[in-house]
Amino acid sequence: MIPLLRKFGKARKSRPGKGVLAVIGGLLIASAVARVGVQAGAALALEGGDPAPAAAHDTGQTQTSDLPGCAAEEDIAPILEALRQREARVAKREADIQTRMQALSVAEAEIERKMTAMEEAEQKLRATLAMAQNAAEDDVSQLTQVYATMKPKQASALFEEMDPEFAAGFLGRMRPDAAAAIMAGLTPQKAYTISVLLAGRNAGAPKE
Repeated sequence: MIPLLRKFGKARKSRPGKGVLAVIGGLLIASAVARVGVQAGAALALEGGDPAPAAAHDTGQTQTSDLPGCAAEEDIAPILEALRQREARVAKREADIQTRMQALSVAEAEIERKMTAMEEAEQKLRATLAMAQNAAEDDVSQLTQVYATMKPKQASALFEEMDPEFAAGFLGRMRPDAAAAIMAGLTPQKAYTISVLLAGRNAGAPKE
């Protein structure tokens, strides 16, 4: 830069009319050269520095541990294990509930089947009792007819040996004339007892 100033100094002396313009031009050129030198020094300093950060920037690779807010894999592992264990417990509980629901469904079906069987058995029992009652009624009616058609003396001898309530049941089913003929052949004590039983039954009958 000094030789250039000398050169421009000589030009000033040789050309007096253009000396001022020459000095200004020399200063501008010197300033430009200085700027280029500074920029070149900065570039050389960058090239001579540590290349590791630039290389890391160029490749776009960053380590997870250097990023703020990121957890290491060994810190996340216990949380993941706890989540897996909780999920396993929930799945087991759901399986147990499903098993209980199936058992309850089977029990309900069995109870329903037994209730149906009991209802059918009850209906059959009622039908059997009705048949038995009808059969017994038929037998009693037939036997009453037999006693009513017997001779009063023979019928009285049979009724004398019967239990008073049993005898009163037959006499209550007979026609009044047939029952009176049999009662006439009984002993007074037997006839009185049967009469009391018949009166007690009729006392409970509805009256108009």
